[in-house]
Amino acid sequence: MAKFTDRVIVVTGASEGIGRALCLALAPQRPRLVLAARNEARLHELKKEVEGRGASALVVPTDVTSEEACKKLITRAIEEWGCLDVLVNNAGASMWTRLEDVTDTSIFEKIMRLNYLGSVYCTYYALPYLKKTGGLIVAVSSVAGLTGVPTRSGYAASKHALFGFFDSLRIELEGTGVGVTIIAPYFVLSEIHRRSLGHDGEPLGKSPMQEGKLMTAERCSALIVGAMEKRQRLLLTSTRMKLGRWARMISPRFIDHLAKKAVREGK
Repeated sequence: MAKFTDRVIVVTGASEGIGRALCLALAPQRPRLVLAARNEARLHELKKEVEGRGASALVVPTDVTSEEACKKLITRAIEEWGCLDVLVNNAGASMWTRLEDVTDTSIFEKIMRLNYLGSVYCTYYALPYLKKTGGLIVAVSSVAGLTGVPTRSGYAASKHALFGFFDSLRIELEGTGVGVTIIAPYFVLSEIHRRSLGHDGEPLGKSPMQEGKLMTAERCSALIVGAMEKRQRLLLTSTRMKLGRWARMISPRFIDHLAKKAVREGK
């Protein structure tokens, strides 16, 4: 039997990008997936796809910036299947602007509510059920959660917050049987780049990245499934990130230079 057969797995941000690819990657193991995002139509399309690959699926339209919506998401999962084994906090958004160019400062609150507080809310309401199953919490952060990234200040702040929260929670949960896995992808090909908020708080509408050079969401999701199966503490999705994490302690200015270069070149 596969690791996640019959396991109840909630995935936020499931309608696009990494979340969608992750659900499709998990589906052949025949889990019971709870698909959460704001786009209900896309979730129903995904439901058909994952069920065609062997999974069972429940669609729960959810805006994770709402605490009440997060509570209802977990409640619906329990009502439908009676337990919860894995929570994947994946929903998120990005920004692409220098601080001095910002004309709508609300983007910082929007990103923090979606990227950070949404994960806090879902985890809070899921935790009692995860303790009963010795379950797993997965937090999809970013390389930006480990270092500064120019033009992504609000995004990086929210992803740093995820590391602080879930690293702390892991210690609190010692001895409960609940695992915490943090995912830190490098740049991944997904809709998040086109939907990045610009200086005026509106989506860019086009990607500033060289998309042909980015890791695909499918490749990233395959790595995430492996990390979930091993209940891995931290997944860094590129060799550059692994080396950079250690190099930052020796030469932080060099890592600043690499971050600037990566954004400038869009890869």
